[in-house]
Amino acid sequence: MASNDKPAAPGADSFDVIVIGGGPAGYPAAIRAAQNQLRVACIDEWKNKDGSATFGGTCLNAGCIPSKALLESTELYHRAREEFSIHGIGVGTLSLDLAQMQKRKAGIVKGMTTGILALFKSAGVTALQGHGKLLPGRRVQFTAHDGTRRELSARHVVLASGSTPIELRSAPFKAPHIVDSWGALEIDAVPKRLGVIGAGVIGLELGSVWRRLGSEVTVLEALPDFLPMADQQLAKEAQRHFRKQGLDVRLGARVTGANVTGGAVEVVYTDAKGEQRLTVDRLVVAVGRRPYTQDLLEAGTGVELDERGFIKVDHSCRTGVENVWAVGDCVRGPMLAHKGKDEGVMVSDLIAGRYGEVNYKVIPAVIYTAPEIAWVGQTEEQVKASGRDYKTGVFPFLASGRARAMEQAAGFAKIVAARDDDEILGVHIIGPLAGELIAEAVLAMEYSASSEDLQRTIHAHPTLAEAVHEAALNADKRAIDSINR
Repeated sequence: MASNDKPAAPGADSFDVIVIGGGPAGYPAAIRAAQNQLRVACIDEWKNKDGSATFGGTCLNAGCIPSKALLESTELYHRAREEFSIHGIGVGTLSLDLAQMQKRKAGIVKGMTTGILALFKSAGVTALQGHGKLLPGRRVQFTAHDGTRRELSARHVVLASGSTPIELRSAPFKAPHIVDSWGALEIDAVPKRLGVIGAGVIGLELGSVWRRLGSEVTVLEALPDFLPMADQQLAKEAQRHFRKQGLDVRLGARVTGANVTGGAVEVVYTDAKGEQRLTVDRLVVAVGRRPYTQDLLEAGTGVELDERGFIKVDHSCRTGVENVWAVGDCVRGPMLAHKGKDEGVMVSDLIAGRYGEVNYKVIPAVIYTAPEIAWVGQTEEQVKASGRDYKTGVFPFLASGRARAMEQAAGFAKIVAARDDDEILGVHIIGPLAGELIAEAVLAMEYSASSEDLQRTIHAHPTLAEAVHEAALNADKRAIDSINR
């Protein structure tokens, strides 16, 4: 605990720390603060479409967890239909029970969200379901879902209000035909034709879910390049596989209108050829998210927003107002659950006078398609633009015995390292379980490892992780199980 802070005196409305937001940034902040022997309350206003209140935010309720549940189910369905026979497995007549698939997803979500309440109880966090609003002087107005209101006070307040889907003026939400990412997870029948606006992480994952179940999926992306934030060698490989799977990805396609007519959606967009039209049964708008700060700040708190609506913070997530912090999607940086979680933990440790830091240079990104896509650090294009001399090593999963045995040999692992001191600058993987494999690269880069360090690290055989090892070897043209290029 900071030297000038004393624990809050016992009282129903007085706390050491109040966290506003119970998503993947807020609830870890609350738990860590309680672990640090502070008196903590966590407020969350999330309500499900059935009216029930819960913690976990978008991630657990309508994002990371339910989407991964559907991705797993649909991937198994796809493999049973297209691949099991290669293994000598006959499944007879294959059927799809979408209702059961959705029921399984809902069960996983409920288990995860109710688990947060159990964690709060174990740690000693006071859980408050309703709306939290910061007032001047680190006071918080709490409005319960039944409308009752009370004022709380805290020595420290952590704002973790999260984000919300961006709605396009040209394609406003109109359920059930034009929906956001949450609505796309709740579709109760496989649409014959599905349109997706946005070829980012969310758009590609949702497009993959419904393509595997039989939808004709068209993805409209306004930008001229595919996955411009990723290493372009990886992006080109990904685009090739998505097209092979039947995802119709149209680049440079800017949507100018969308209207529901006769139970279908008529989409108007422009591309290099001029105005185009697309008719779909359902349209998913997945063009990104914006910080959610609605009714979060009373006038006079001193907390500032930037021109994009994010709460202004420094490197340690301080807002500039004494003892008021902000973490997660409502502040700068990538909108990733794990980034928010680490920020929440960092802030709660700093509040308690402990060491806390987030290394923003080594935050991994993952796209849970098939093949999976993951990366950390700089792309080859970024390193080249910096002027630093570098080398690359690539290992194809086609040369991996484990990947071949899994019948998942698409993709590769790639390492970008500095030529002068051999420091690993970036790792990019497209292939089976890329999201798991990237953890080794994150750890290596956290400790400023060289590609030689990875070369000299023994990897079990046969494993997928050998691909990272061989990519490191290939950076110095010393690979054993692939041709050195």
